[in-house]
Amino acid sequence: MRTATLGPAQRAESLASMAERELDVLVVGAGVVGAGTALDAVTRGLSVGLVEARDWASGTSSRSSKLVHGGLRYLEMLDFALVREALKERGLLLERLAPHLVKPVAFLYPLQHRAWERMYAGSGVALYDAMSMARGHGRGLPMHRHLSRRQALRVAPALKKDALVGALQYYDAQMDDARFVATLVRTAAAYGAKVANRARVTGFLREGERVVGARVQDVEGGGEYEVRAKQIVNATGVWTDDTQAMVGERGQFHVRASKGIHLVVPKDRITSSSGLILRTEKSVLFVIPWGRHWIIGTTDTDWDLDKAHPAASSADIDYLLEHVNSVLSVPLTRDDVQGVYAGLRPLLAGESDATSKLSREHTVAHPAPGLVVVAGGKYTTYRVMAKDAVDEAVHGLDLRVAECVTEDVPLLGAEGYRALWNARARIAARTGLHVVRVEHLLNRYGAMAEEVLDLIASDTSLGDPLQGADDYLRAEVVYAASHEGARHLDDVLTRRTRISIETFDRGTRCAREAAELMAPVLGWDKGHIEREVEHYEKRVEAERESQRQPDDLTADAARLGAPDIVPL
Repeated sequence: MRTATLGPAQRAESLASMAERELDVLVVGAGVVGAGTALDAVTRGLSVGLVEARDWASGTSSRSSKLVHGGLRYLEMLDFALVREALKERGLLLERLAPHLVKPVAFLYPLQHRAWERMYAGSGVALYDAMSMARGHGRGLPMHRHLSRRQALRVAPALKKDALVGALQYYDAQMDDARFVATLVRTAAAYGAKVANRARVTGFLREGERVVGARVQDVEGGGEYEVRAKQIVNATGVWTDDTQAMVGERGQFHVRASKGIHLVVPKDRITSSSGLILRTEKSVLFVIPWGRHWIIGTTDTDWDLDKAHPAASSADIDYLLEHVNSVLSVPLTRDDVQGVYAGLRPLLAGESDATSKLSREHTVAHPAPGLVVVAGGKYTTYRVMAKDAVDEAVHGLDLRVAECVTEDVPLLGAEGYRALWNARARIAARTGLHVVRVEHLLNRYGAMAEEVLDLIASDTSLGDPLQGADDYLRAEVVYAASHEGARHLDDVLTRRTRISIETFDRGTRCAREAAELMAPVLGWDKGHIEREVEHYEKRVEAERESQRQPDDLTADAARLGAPDIVPL
């Protein structure tokens, strides 16, 4: 099938088209759930619009632990249904829907007590594997194994000898969360959905009690559109209550935000061939392989400050370093931290005061005729959440609508990925790129890597790496602006690539080069390039300053010292 190109012209056309005729479904919010909802609806034959106030995945969906997992710890809470559902989704993503984006990852769980802990934890991991295999979607991952202390230290020499008496090793999966969402959006667009980022809903249109559309502001162009739709799906995550307030409906549930922060450190700071999962007094701590880096996280604390830019404080960073250093023979220091990012989990508010005890299950409601709300859940089960939201919306349509088919709809780049992977040496010889570069492109774009290679064929300088961020090619910056809807430098350095957390300078060294590559695609003059670079540098400095602050209040104030490139 054809791919969708999300450049400036396509964005303008989408906004105009949404306002021309009534849609079946308008989805508000382009995180993973909103993007998944748009794909679900359009593949049932419905006319669909998707609008996002900022960038695809700019909230929670780009700031997760980047894991696709069944939720091993939910077994301990006896939430078997959630684990079973998530394991099925993990298998679908690995094997059928997105094998180019979702990859197996091994985790080592150090045991600190002898017989009872091995039996207790081992039975949990065995059940985890059995539940995965029982759904017929566990074949892509190896089974768990028991290790002695000596075997465990061979796998992870970085561990202190006295930090474990043995270990278990099991497998889950991981992905680049922001790239996954951008691919979801493009897939929905390829099937006919009209999509636009930097398009903010400022209010809802009503006829009596019924919600019949939304006022959508083009945040960059300044125009405002009335987009009419038979059903609107509110998929705004931690902003759910704010969006509900525009309708004047209190809603049937409330969403609380829980802040989780992650550290990124170079791969050579922790000598291990496997990820690690460690118990803390509140939850679990992951050390996750991430290319030439490790991601360490996460925290779980209540957050009621700025939702757009949650800030990591010095206390948050110290918490993670203290816990990971408790098992490392060579402790990490602040100087080892390349990147820090903070995200907010949208949790359904319950009776418990502790965010770690709130539900990770999702809820769908119909608070007013014409309006569906979906909230809660976890990244791995986005497709189930989307299905449930569209099922609910369908009740309000005077149409016969097909059942959900997304279980059998691969994301763009999946079809042909394995064949191209097998031919990667030939592709390298044909293009003159090193085979490692070809592998990098295939694991980010799948079969769409050919589109990136076409850019290089037309301008060989685009095959060079970015100065200061040499994991990425110059062509990827151009492609982000021309094909993936990137509108600003921050979109490219923070979400289309991960340069902002993978380099010690956090992307400031390559910012100007990246902006100059984007300029021809987006029609920027020299003054616009300067503004983009200056804004990005101020954002990085504000984040650094926030991470020097002792608590949430001061960290939040410091982070807000850098204004958004496009004020909302």
